[in-house]
Amino acid sequence: MLNQLSISNYAIVDQLDLDIPPGMTVITGETGAGKSIILDALGLAIGDRADISCVRSGSQRAEIRACFDLTHCPAARAWLEARDLNIDNECILRRVITREGRSRGYINGSASPLTDLRTVGELLIDIHSQHEHQSLLKKSHHRRLLDDYAGTGKLAAKVATIALNYAQTREQLDSILSMRKERDERIQLLSYQLQELEQLSLQEGEVTELEASHKQLTHAAETLAACHQVTRLCSDNESGNVLQQLSLCLHQLSELSLDHPAITQSIDMLASAQIQVEEAVGEINHFVDHFDNDPERVHSIEERLSAIYELARKHRIQPEQLHDKQLQLAQELEGIQCHDEITAELEEQLNRLHQSYQEQASTLSQKRRKAGLKLEKVISSRMRLLGMNKGIFSVSLNPIVHQKLSQAGLEDIEFLVATNPGQPPRPLAKVASGGELSRISLAIQVATAQTSHISTLVFDEVDVGIGGGTAEIVGNMLREIGDKGQVLCVTHQPQVASQGHQHLHVNKKVTKSDSQTHIAIIRGDYRVQEVARMLGGVEITQSTLAHAKEMLGTSVQ
Repeated sequence: MLNQLSISNYAIVDQLDLDIPPGMTVITGETGAGKSIILDALGLAIGDRADISCVRSGSQRAEIRACFDLTHCPAARAWLEARDLNIDNECILRRVITREGRSRGYINGSASPLTDLRTVGELLIDIHSQHEHQSLLKKSHHRRLLDDYAGTGKLAAKVATIALNYAQTREQLDSILSMRKERDERIQLLSYQLQELEQLSLQEGEVTELEASHKQLTHAAETLAACHQVTRLCSDNESGNVLQQLSLCLHQLSELSLDHPAITQSIDMLASAQIQVEEAVGEINHFVDHFDNDPERVHSIEERLSAIYELARKHRIQPEQLHDKQLQLAQELEGIQCHDEITAELEEQLNRLHQSYQEQASTLSQKRRKAGLKLEKVISSRMRLLGMNKGIFSVSLNPIVHQKLSQAGLEDIEFLVATNPGQPPRPLAKVASGGELSRISLAIQVATAQTSHISTLVFDEVDVGIGGGTAEIVGNMLREIGDKGQVLCVTHQPQVASQGHQHLHVNKKVTKSDSQTHIAIIRGDYRVQEVARMLGGVEITQSTLAHAKEMLGTSVQ
């Protein structure tokens, strides 16, 4: 709900600060006094296009500031919270237009694009004039009004969520299916590579062992010759060997009759050396006896290593890495093959979402059609009260035929109207008369006022072209809306002005060098005088004043 409006250096307004209470506020004044300035300024605050001519002469910039209470605007509050712009349940829209033609918008102090001002503005306020209707000409607004009237807002949101989830799941599945050919080719390649590795059956550490065995076998002759030479030198040479020499040395030292530590230690060391040489000879003999000098084994090892090296080259890795490569390929193949399970799960999920959508959307359609019939009767009767005696209002629910699940439900909703007999109902956007469109808008707003989430409605000269009893009915309808929310109404009709909960009077003061618009709240006798002026006549008589008092009745403040 609009709480405050401040206007600086806009058009012929120097400075204007208004506190706007709930209820119906009427705005009156002489023609040309600047009554529509308030509404034009509000339009700029919610993102309308600006012109540098709106900057007051002699000023560098114009500024408009509109403050809204969000207590009864859950949609606007949610929009602001989603962008971290909600401050104390309040929304302040500010617009600055400079003499150079630059325009800037702010939401709760944060610089914001005009598209954001328009978006949040549509959730806060609805402006209706003869030629401009902020939201009534949008079919999305028709759907929202009908759902609010039918009490199906939550169900509609659920249907939209299901449709969105379905679209996202469908996209995910299509992405997987589109890569199926590539995936199948990859599976074929991985299967072939794994088959090669599995046939090789390489064991961990096997390459090192094979290379060591190959080295040993290819140097078998040198190895055996060296072993035989060592054993001959140590023990087999009859003309003299290491063991014989050690025995001779021990015998010579033992024959000495000299008790000296050096001799004793030398004897012990030579004896130990003799034992170690004997053990070494035994180990060498054992090695020679069990040495595998099979040429065929050399050939088989070379074939095995050749196969290992060849496969390592194909994968461009070291032979020792083939075992890890096999594990890696097996894991990748298993992961890709899981896509079949994922595909099946997604297809099952799509079926569930589709079924749920059909059930929920069908229920929504039934409730919409039932509410639509009721709304048609209510608005049609209001149109007749507003002077359109043959007026017919219709809610069109046309089935949506495309294959995608629509977030809007199963049908496209549009408000249609026929103002003359014999004419078929047509979209509101094609209604020729601006005055008729304003009154139709009023009938719709009155019918949906209790369920609409937009608590501030603005009507600019909605009563043009009507008078008498119809004007009185318009005033009653506007007050009815004001009793449940907030209405701002620019009017020339005393029947409408007399119904306001509060009354703003616009006055223009002209001097030789300047023109300024002033707006003031009027009450009591001042308000009686203004209604009497609107009743007409060159001179305001006592009877005119009495008529004005009668019209105001209990509304006089």
